Amino acid sequence: MQNVTDRTRNPFGMAPDCPSFVPGYGDANADFHVIGDHPGIHGGVDDGIPFTGNAWSHVLLNALVDAGLLAEADPVRTDRTYLSYLHMCVPEGEPTDDDYDDMERFFDAELRAIAAHVLLPVGARATEHVLESYTARAWKTEIDMDALHAEELLGSGWLVLPIKEPAAWTDGDAERLVAALRELRSTDFRRESDLGRFIAGSDPYLVR
Repeated sequence: MQNVTDRTRNPFGMAPDCPSFVPGYGDANADFHVIGDHPGIHGGVDDGIPFTGNAWSHVLLNALVDAGLLAEADPVRTDRTYLSYLHMCVPEGEPTDDDYDDMERFFDAELRAIAAHVLLPVGARATEHVLESYTARAWKTEIDMDALHAEELLGSGWLVLPIKEPAAWTDGDAERLVAALRELRSTDFRRESDLGRFIAGSDPYLVR
C-alpha cells in the first residue's frame, strides 16, 4: 500500500468551523491510530500535535516510543502511527454531546481514510465511542478503563487496544501498554488482501 500523502500535519485538510483546533498528526498510511478526546483534555494547543503539552505527555509518548509506534517523542516523530481526537476543536468549556456529534463527521472520515489496523482510544469517552461505533459493542455500564487498559479487543475490521487516561496511570500501566503493543506488533495483525491477481502486472495490490 502506498501513502496517499506525505503530509504529517492535517494530511486530509480538515477544516472544522471553530477558531482553533488541533488536527490529526502522523503517517496517513498508519497501522496504528491513537485516538484522544479533545485538546482541552489531551493537549496539543501550543504546538498543534495531539497528546503534547501536558504533565503526563512524556510518559505516554515515551511508552509509544518504547513500543515501536513512535520513532521519537520530543519532537514527536511517528512511525506508521497517527494521532488524532474525537473533537479536534479547542473548546471554550466542556464540549456538549451536540458538539461531539457535530465533529463526528471529521473524525469518522479521517479514521476511514487512514484505515489503520489497530485503534488505540485514550480515556473513557474515546474508548466508549470506538467500542460502540467500530466493534458493535454496546456498554450498559460505565467503562472500566483499569480493566480495559492494554487489552486487545476484536472490532469490526479493526483491532482495538484501549489506553487508560494517562493522567491516572499508576505503577505498571506504562509497562503493561508497552508489553501489549510489542506482543501485538510481533503478530500478523494486519488485515489485508492481495488483489494483485485481478490486475495486470506482477506487483501486489494490498487493500484493507
